[in-house]
Amino acid sequence: MRALAASLGLSPTTVQAAYNGLRRKGIVGGAGRAGTRIAARPPLPVPSAPAPEGVRDLASGNPDVRLLPPIASGLRGVARRHRLYGEPADREDLLASFARELRADEIEVSALTIVSGALDGVERVLQAHLRPGDAVAVEDPAYSGVLDLVRALGLTVRPVGIDDEGLLPNQLRRALEAGVSAVVVTPRAQNPTGAALTQSRVRELRRVLGRHRETLVIEDDHAGPVAGAPPCSVVAENRPRWSVIRSMSKSLGPDLRAAVLAGDTTTVARVEGRRMVGAGWVSGILQAVVAQLRDDPATGRLLREAERTYTRRRAGLVAALAAHGIPAHGRSGLNVWVPVPEESRVVQGLLTLGWAVRAGERYRVASPPAVRITTAALDTDEAVRLAADLASVLEPHPRRTSTA
Repeated sequence: MRALAASLGLSPTTVQAAYNGLRRKGIVGGAGRAGTRIAARPPLPVPSAPAPEGVRDLASGNPDVRLLPPIASGLRGVARRHRLYGEPADREDLLASFARELRADEIEVSALTIVSGALDGVERVLQAHLRPGDAVAVEDPAYSGVLDLVRALGLTVRPVGIDDEGLLPNQLRRALEAGVSAVVVTPRAQNPTGAALTQSRVRELRRVLGRHRETLVIEDDHAGPVAGAPPCSVVAENRPRWSVIRSMSKSLGPDLRAAVLAGDTTTVARVEGRRMVGAGWVSGILQAVVAQLRDDPATGRLLREAERTYTRRRAGLVAALAAHGIPAHGRSGLNVWVPVPEESRVVQGLLTLGWAVRAGERYRVASPPAVRITTAALDTDEAVRLAADLASVLEPHPRRTSTA
């Protein structure tokens, strides 16, 4: 700043004030010793083109529609009257249902509200506590939507490495010591790697977070009952600022934009207050459908079957790849993460052989190249063929036609 002030013929105080103004508006963000960077706000849209005709789509990240409960059964619970201004924003029966579920999973229930999906909840909690320029610790690799959201809010992404058990404690400790204001954690079904927290990793992370009690902690449990891993939480009792968000998008369907947001009373009150002057509430019709589906015993049976099926399909691809000497990650969730030397060559090579997979570039900050393969609807015989095709693509001279 002194050098810039000298070159412009201005006082350092004036230059400092200009930087502060840009930071408050979210135009620039601090990056520690790396200096100040132009913020990616808002991020440029990256359209997802549908897979070409005749190509197997393993890039979308969607659940298997055959394992989603029928919408018609949820519509039976929709009220026959109009909902008007001034009525309660959240259905009491839906909140009570979520409260029982969270308590059974040993997650604190200080306050609850309903939001429009997991990312909506993450955004509202970040806005409730942070300001442009603040740093957020994010898994690396991480869901691209979270990375885009953090940048769109004018916040700074601080990547923290992960393994199959989630955030690496030593890297999280360094991020906290560097002064991050918030941490976003995926407890299970981590997208894109499938990482899932274990109890031993939870204890380690709680010890690290315990030394930074004022840091905001957000857990994004977007897959819930179909994750294929037991629920865990890094939020210790009596933490001042925290939120756990559990979405229905993978279990009941992506179009059912409803999620429960649990948190400390201040965080939930701020989320509700901000929502009141914007969207107002999550549609009562939508909440009624979710409540009806969650209460239906048939839904519970289907979700248990979905969890078993997703686990079998995910493990099937990991095993098929291992048979070709290809390491892969997929401890939980709907995706498998496969490290590769060069993403574009692998994506294009598989596309030539009839498979559409997602390049890992949009999920990574500092982690090495990989591709994400959605296994939600991938049958066993397909997994065997896909593994063979991927092995051929990774060879120095891959074949040009598939035997599928």
